[in-house]
Amino acid sequence: MKTETFSYLPALSDKQVTKQIQYFLKNDWVVGIEYCIQPYPELAFWNWWKLPLFTASTAEEITVEINACKAAHPDSYIRLTSYDNLQQKQVMSFVVRNP
Repeated sequence: MKTETFSYLPALSDKQVTKQIQYFLKNDWVVGIEYCIQPYPELAFWNWWKLPLFTASTAEEITVEINACKAAHPDSYIRLTSYDNLQQKQVMSFVVRNP
């Protein structure tokens, strides 16, 4: 299923995902992790994995949370979402795991 940014490209490698996370952090965007079983367009609701990671300062911290979400929800799609707190809007999101 084609969803979000990068969905028409081949799956991102772990290194590429880390680079995107670093870009989020460099821009002072807050990162959120979400998951759902089926990301159909009519089902716009994704579940939060914890609260957005307001205090995360390294890509490793966020990667640990992504892996924990994968372990807890092995049959789910998982996406990263970034939020700009100055403009108060979502900036970018992309799926990091397709089951």
